[in-house]
Amino acid sequence: MFDGWPYWLTFAVFWAGAMVRGGATYWVGRGLRAGATRTRWASRLDGVAVQRAESVVSRYGAPVVAASFLTVGVQTAINAAAGAMRMPARRYVPGLLVGAVLWALLYTTAGAAVWEAVGGRLSWWWAVVAVAVIALVVVVSRRITARWHRA
Repeated sequence: MFDGWPYWLTFAVFWAGAMVRGGATYWVGRGLRAGATRTRWASRLDGVAVQRAESVVSRYGAPVVAASFLTVGVQTAINAAAGAMRMPARRYVPGLLVGAVLWALLYTTAGAAVWEAVGGRLSWWWAVVAVAVIALVVVVSRRITARWHRA
């Protein structure tokens, strides 16, 4: 993917990028929540339903955060929601670490295969396999997300 870069270095760059982006999104969510407590919406943020949701997020949130890195279009929302729901950092960070590894692994393997095929350096057969893997991840993640929303 990065011409001449060793695989481990490419992986490390993607992992670091996911860590920075995910962590920054979490802290933006926390900041928005803190700001909202100073508005007319403050009383709604302290309601029973919100307190229950915060309890669930703080207890089970790390696997959800990790899985969000395998989704398309949901990752930022999950990270921001974890911050806004005041998920404790000690529970958020393990999910962030695992999720960033999953994201980096996906992009340094399947993503790199597609990129190399586009550049003509890899057989299109591998690109088709990579796209199939990415499509499978998207379908599975959407089903998991749909079940999560129904629960």
